[in-house]
Amino acid sequence: MAENLRREEKTFTFAAASQNSLTKNKGNCMIIVPVKDGENIERALKKFKRKFEKTGMVKELRARQHFNKPSVVHRLKIQHAVYVQKLRAAEE
Repeated sequence: MAENLRREEKTFTFAAASQNSLTKNKGNCMIIVPVKDGENIERALKKFKRKFEKTGMVKELRARQHFNKPSVVHRLKIQHAVYVQKLRAAEE
């Protein structure tokens, strides 16, 4: 009887390489989205998109489209740090 009352849960597994597979570690990571019985598929896709965004894979791919010299990357990081520091100073 208890088995009948339990809600059946289905799990959709989407194969998506994590950010680690693009860098030195060659391990693949799968995004698993558990979907309860009767739950909307749109909600499951939204969960998947959110988890996929957190992996940073798209950001990594865009960064790898063009080579950036290390000096340019360093300069951009410093400029961003100065910008963030100014924003925080303006808040206070």
